[in-house]
Amino acid sequence: MGSYQFRTVKELVEIAQQKSMPLSEVMIQREMALYELPREDVFGRMEQQLNVMEEAIERGLKGVKSVTGLTGGDAVKINTYLKEHVPLSGPVLLDAVSKAVATNEVNAAMGKVCATPTAGSAGCVPGVLFAVKDQLKATRDDMVRFLFTTGAFGLVVANNAFISGAQGGCQAEVGSASAMAAAAVVEMAGGSPEASAHAFSITLKNMLGLVCDPVAGLVEVPCVKRNALGASQAIVSADMALAGVTSVIPTDEVISAMYQVGKRMPVAFKETAEGGLAATPTGKRLAREIFSN
Repeated sequence: MGSYQFRTVKELVEIAQQKSMPLSEVMIQREMALYELPREDVFGRMEQQLNVMEEAIERGLKGVKSVTGLTGGDAVKINTYLKEHVPLSGPVLLDAVSKAVATNEVNAAMGKVCATPTAGSAGCVPGVLFAVKDQLKATRDDMVRFLFTTGAFGLVVANNAFISGAQGGCQAEVGSASAMAAAAVVEMAGGSPEASAHAFSITLKNMLGLVCDPVAGLVEVPCVKRNALGASQAIVSADMALAGVTSVIPTDEVISAMYQVGKRMPVAFKETAEGGLAATPTGKRLAREIFSN
């Protein structure tokens, strides 16, 4: 076993190629060396996060409501529609949507979620993972590995850009989360490390500039639905990469571009509830009503 350190996606992919190992294994061995823990302990820690994700999805699909009443119940509606109709977007895609929404509705209802990479974007990764697991015949170990792959890419983003809406807008939260999920789906589906990087790039490129404009400053509207569309984007991008579609702009440059866009983004669009949807007449009215109560 080696101690694999990486700061960029290029370095991460190169290690995986040189050592003929999946990206998830690079991350596992990094964690083992960093925390001086045996494999079973590192794996067990991540499996605990998987359990939290699963419990949040199950709770959300039963139906929850936030204290404000702004969000809740949509995961149930989507899941019911999925069972009673042939969805235009396909069953796997819409299943990911329902599970992403379920997770973020639990977050909005002050429930327990796993921040991936933040609570506000916590639905993308589990939504995708639990939607594709059956089609890809994933074992529990495969699902844990999925999370290590997302973690590897998330680590690079956190070290080279930002993952919070307050710093870089929603592109840094849902954008990063969706891209992380896309990369992990590719590995789970048998794609190469390079293909995972391309899936990540395709996703993040198409979410550049996404603002963070929570109504009343709460992680509810439009956050929950953005996780739904983020999960969708991840699956579509993964399919594109598995088909052989590549990103013209290298992954690390895409991350750098996201960082530059975030730095130049006006403060009104960085979780301040001063712009975007939060500044609409309805957004302002909802804020007044919530805080007057």
